[in-house]
Formats: sequence, C-alpha cells, structure tokens
Amino acid sequence: MPADDGEIESLFGVRSPQVRRAGLQYADIVIAALGAFVLAWLADALTGRRGLFATSLVSGVGAIAGWFLAVRVFAVSTMDQWGWLLWSMAAAVLALIAFFLFRSKR
Repeated sequence: MPADDGEIESLFGVRSPQVRRAGLQYADIVIAALGAFVLAWLADALTGRRGLFATSLVSGVGAIAGWFLAVRVFAVSTMDQWGWLLWSMAAAVLALIAFFLFRSKR
C-alpha cells in the first residue's frame, strides 16, 4: 500500500509514524513571524516612533533567539509542539524592551 501524500513509506510497506506532514505544517512558523511583526508594530506605535524597520528587526531576531533557546538549548519543546511559540514571543518582547532601554537618544 503506497503512503499518502506527504508521508514516508518504510521498507516494510507501512507508513512511518515518525514523520507527520499535514496540510498546514508551517502554520506555527507563519504565526510566529506575524506575531513578531505585530509586537514590533505595537512597540513602534506605543513609543510614538517612526522606526518600524528597526523594531521589526529587533523583534525578529528576538523571536529567532527564543526559538533557539526553546528548541535547541533547553529542549523544552519541539517544532511539532506549540510551546516554542511562547518562548519566541517572550524573547521578542524582551528584545524590544532592551532595545528601547539601551538605544542611544541623540
């Protein structure tokens, strides 16, 4: 019996349970990217600045750092779970707070 679309067939002709491929397999990554941008937009709007690119860059780097800490360093979550998304958003918020605290104001 051949495997369905997106699934891997093992040598014995059965579907491999280790690999899960769904129709929305990248939905969590898209949500993380949009969440980081929304956080950057909110931070930019709340501070009254006009630097959306800078806040987006800081928020995006913070979100990537949060993912790295959750998935690779502390191993509290995997990419199949939604826990890394919370770590990613929390790190983006921390990065934005640090950005507004420590940037130079000429």
